[in-house]
Amino acid sequence: MRRVKIFSGSSHPLLVDAICERLGTQAAKCELTKFSNGETSVKLGTSIRDQDVFIVQSGSDRVNDSLMELLIMVSACKGSSAKSITVQAPPTQGFFGKPVDNLYAEPLIARWIRNNVVGWKEAVVVSKNPGGSKRVTSLADALKLSFGIITTDRRRTTMCGSSLWDMSGFLDTLGDGTYDSSHVQRSEKQTEAIIDPTADIELSRSLPQQSSSSNGLINGHPSSPSIPHRQAIGPNSLLSLQRAGLESPPHARTRIPRSAPPDEREPQTDAADEYTDERASEVITGRLVQGHIVDDNHPSPVLSTMSGSVATLPGDMNGSALVDDQDPMSSSFMSHLSTVPSHTTVGGGNAAAESDDEEESFKNPELEHTITLVGNVKDRTVVIMDDLIDQCGSWIAAAETVVKKGGAQKVYCIATHGLFGYNSLEKMEACECIDVIVVTNTYPISAERIKASRKLVILDISYLLAEAIRRNHNGESISQLFQHYAD
Repeated sequence: MRRVKIFSGSSHPLLVDAICERLGTQAAKCELTKFSNGETSVKLGTSIRDQDVFIVQSGSDRVNDSLMELLIMVSACKGSSAKSITVQAPPTQGFFGKPVDNLYAEPLIARWIRNNVVGWKEAVVVSKNPGGSKRVTSLADALKLSFGIITTDRRRTTMCGSSLWDMSGFLDTLGDGTYDSSHVQRSEKQTEAIIDPTADIELSRSLPQQSSSSNGLINGHPSSPSIPHRQAIGPNSLLSLQRAGLESPPHARTRIPRSAPPDEREPQTDAADEYTDERASEVITGRLVQGHIVDDNHPSPVLSTMSGSVATLPGDMNGSALVDDQDPMSSSFMSHLSTVPSHTTVGGGNAAAESDDEEESFKNPELEHTITLVGNVKDRTVVIMDDLIDQCGSWIAAAETVVKKGGAQKVYCIATHGLFGYNSLEKMEACECIDVIVVTNTYPISAERIKASRKLVILDISYLLAEAIRRNHNGESISQLFQHYAD
């Protein structure tokens, strides 16, 4: 290529050599050094007057130095009367005042999946967090595959350290701290038999007030006004009040109508009929403790932490605890179910910030997470896709979820950029649920780490970058680089 100069930054010279080899040229001479005080020095070793200059500077473990070096190189080329200056900086993102062409590795990754994944036509592409849903659905559409989504949420403690469904007799503990379970020890079948599904339900807004004599009796028990008690209403507690013959004032009742009988309901659309029990069975939940899937009977770190940090309510036979000044509405079981993340749009929110917060929370031994898998992956190959691999906690958690909970047969972890910080490559290598790790060579990885890994596969991205340089220099459109081609 005539009248073109390609300069290499110090971050990834091997990638620049591969690009130049494909273009049939060599990298232009440039001396990059440091002054004694740590400042960056750039000396161009060739004339670039009236020539198209391309500077390739990838990310590195010294990202601040690499960025400043890139800016100084751009300034040096501008002062040397270059005709045009184009920067290739993977993986770098931001907001720019100059024209930007975003190159995508999706066609390269899709081609590798078709050529190397056995039974790829039955595979499922999974996003390990809601922030990556857009890129996952794009790859799934390109390959005509099904896709799934994994979400994680911190488990919150309820008002008494356990579910309100386990507190059916709490209202029977009133004055003297005694526990009367005669009205609440019934099975689910007995409880369901009491409720008529076609009848209206009357919910009491407040505790019924029965006549109390001068000796201070409430429900037959001595009152103890000096000991405060919090009132909680569980599903069985309302039944207990009705069986005991207690009624609330008419003005305190709220009538909730039941659904009409099937023959009186309005005809439903075909789309609504699609949501059957079979679709609901594709939603799987599990427990995460320190970033790993645990059994349902595993002790909760949340309860273990709270048991030594809060006071126990007098008269609570379960030994459950109440947090001082805790809002019962915010800690109730139903409030926990209705809690949703701050970002509700598909692909919304800051994916990088979300991933960092998630990784940090995984390291906290006092937190437990609930992880949810939406999608059927049983006996199928799973492709977990994201833009980069830096920390590995969410990758390992997603892999364990699809294998141990979803029954997946094989797991591929695929990302465009392999940063592999915090020894994440070694940790993913040791994970039994991960079979293959696939990244491109946009980010430098030491030869020692590559040689020590049995699962790592590196895809060469130099063809895409070289073709972008050639098309840019010749004034050709680069839209062809975004197309998927059949092999």
